[in-house]
Amino acid sequence: MESLLDFEECVRDSPDFRLKLELFEQEVSAVQAHLDKVMKLCGKMVEAGQAYNAANQLFLNGLAELSTYHKKDGVITNCLTQFNQGLQEMVSFHTMLFDQTQRAISQQLTNLCTQFLPQLADTRREFVRIGEDLDTAAVKSAQASRHKAADAERASHLLLATRKCHQHFALDYCLQLNTFKTQQRIDVLNSLFSFVHAQFTFFHQGFDLLRDLEPTMKTMAAQLSQLSTDCAARRKDLENSHLLVQQRDASGEPMVSPCPDTDDIIQGYLFKRSRRKSKTWKRCWFSIRDNQLIYRKSHKEENMVLFEDLRLCAVKPLENIDRRFCFELLSVQKCCALQADSEQLKQAWLSALQGSIDLAYRERADAQITQPKEPPPPQCGGDPSPGPPARRPPALGVALRGPGNQRCCDCGEEEPRWASINLGVTMCIECSGIHRSLGVHLSKVRSLTLDSWEAEQLKLLCILGNNVMNQIYEARCSEEGRVKPRADSNRAEKETWIKEKYVEKRFVLNSSSDGADPEKDGAGLRLYRATLAGDLVAMAAALAQGAEVNGSIGEEEGRTALIGAAVGGSLLACEFLLLNGANVNHRDLRGRGALHAAATAGHTGQVCLLLKRGANQYAADERGQDPLAIAVETAHADIVTLLRMARMNEEMRDSEGVFGAVGDDETFQDIFRDFSDMASHDPERLSRRQFNRGEEEEEGGGGGGGAEVVNSVEKTSG
Repeated sequence: MESLLDFEECVRDSPDFRLKLELFEQEVSAVQAHLDKVMKLCGKMVEAGQAYNAANQLFLNGLAELSTYHKKDGVITNCLTQFNQGLQEMVSFHTMLFDQTQRAISQQLTNLCTQFLPQLADTRREFVRIGEDLDTAAVKSAQASRHKAADAERASHLLLATRKCHQHFALDYCLQLNTFKTQQRIDVLNSLFSFVHAQFTFFHQGFDLLRDLEPTMKTMAAQLSQLSTDCAARRKDLENSHLLVQQRDASGEPMVSPCPDTDDIIQGYLFKRSRRKSKTWKRCWFSIRDNQLIYRKSHKEENMVLFEDLRLCAVKPLENIDRRFCFELLSVQKCCALQADSEQLKQAWLSALQGSIDLAYRERADAQITQPKEPPPPQCGGDPSPGPPARRPPALGVALRGPGNQRCCDCGEEEPRWASINLGVTMCIECSGIHRSLGVHLSKVRSLTLDSWEAEQLKLLCILGNNVMNQIYEARCSEEGRVKPRADSNRAEKETWIKEKYVEKRFVLNSSSDGADPEKDGAGLRLYRATLAGDLVAMAAALAQGAEVNGSIGEEEGRTALIGAAVGGSLLACEFLLLNGANVNHRDLRGRGALHAAATAGHTGQVCLLLKRGANQYAADERGQDPLAIAVETAHADIVTLLRMARMNEEMRDSEGVFGAVGDDETFQDIFRDFSDMASHDPERLSRRQFNRGEEEEEGGGGGGGAEVVNSVEKTSG
């Protein structure tokens, strides 16, 4: 322990005390100087960080503009959009870090200085003043004459009163010095701890964000590799094309030829003589299309028709003028002189014009002279306005259809892009950062645009949703007098609200406040009964009221809620419990787990889900039966198929060891994927598909599609 000022020594006011007091005052001055320096440097650091954030935001805006510029390239647009969203959240994390740094360092140390130092300075001034008065009173008392009893008595009383007052101020001054020295250690350490905790939260959130972006980065890496290959091939084609054109130029071949990619018969530059000024010639771009001669004066102007029907024209060389390579077109209404750049180009144009005229005359008399191209048929449900309408990502579109999911569940901001898969709510980017800081045991945050979603998780968002969950977690909000934050509220207010709502569960109705007997009908038993019925809302309410997701129910032979969900047959109930931390391998008093219960009841979807979540397929119950033996005994063909496939895949993977192929068997993955899709979208097809073992032996396994798959798998493994 660091030594402090002794109050007994303070009363004696010895030289040793005075020396120690002076050292204490020097330490206070030094601590104050250091605190001022730290707060000033912290302010500069926060200002630099805010400037960095502003520059980073400008950079992200530039990326967004670049994405708009490449909107016709789907790969680049998708990449830039997804990464821009991730980087935007990182900027938000930086902003949170600087705000927390400001609170941790500047505000706490400022509170320390303003709380103690001004009062300490005032007390010191009074202590010094009373000390001077004490010295004066001591001198007067010493100088009093013994022959003047009244003066001597007054001097003694004044000395005694001044000494008591001095002792009082000295003790107060020592107390404040000792308190400051003790408190400043706590405040400095607390400030530093808060700063380091803010750094820890920042890097933890960044790690979670980048981990969520990892699948997107892998996809983009594969696309980038493919684009690089295509770009190299394209560049090689361009170089070959450039070489061919260069060789053709060197050979003097005319740059006017038929155009297969357009409706034009021929295109090229020609000089056109002005009708008003015969000596004025202007170089224009000409083309023959739909039996018309069309020209354009510059790239900024539209096409103009020079001759509407070439059948009414005659074309011939023009030899009676000084300019070379000229020819003219004559019609009843007008004539026009044109000039090519060479004799070859002149002959090409004459041939093209005459050929177009001849072709028009050979067409049927009732054919239309001009046939405009028919517009492409509109797509079903298409928008006639120019440009395709913006489409939301599939997961986002499904999630926003849930009750109340169009706004953030905690602040009400529109168009949320993030969701908590275990709570079943959607949220904005700022509230998602606060949810991440709570920990994955409370809220598992995923992006609705960056991450991949399974069908069961999206169904949970649609069935639960913001309205349902807010009715549970905000039931007592009005009773507590609490006002929900808005979208424009500051982050500190949102953070306090979210912690009170989900961590403290301050606004959730207690199990005893809704008319239930806590002894007979506790939250754990109500959770178990809700899982049997597949009531997701009742399950969410029971978890919010404190039910243990892995709690054993004594009245039900020690079963957990997950085992009850497997018995009840609700796939969404199983998924909801697993997302909220249910132990997939917990077993009841009879040694049976959720996989045993699903196999016994014949719920194929639950078996598939539990196997994907790591359920132990070799666990035996009190009778020594594992799930596969139970499925064979109850004759559930699809479940036997799944379990045998899973067991065979695991045995093959173990036998291959480190020298085997990387990853699971593709056939196993395909079959599991088919069963998962069927369980999510068409569960009726999996309802109690059974086979007869006797008929299977006689007819080669004619017990339905599941038995045929089992036989084919056994033949493959054999």
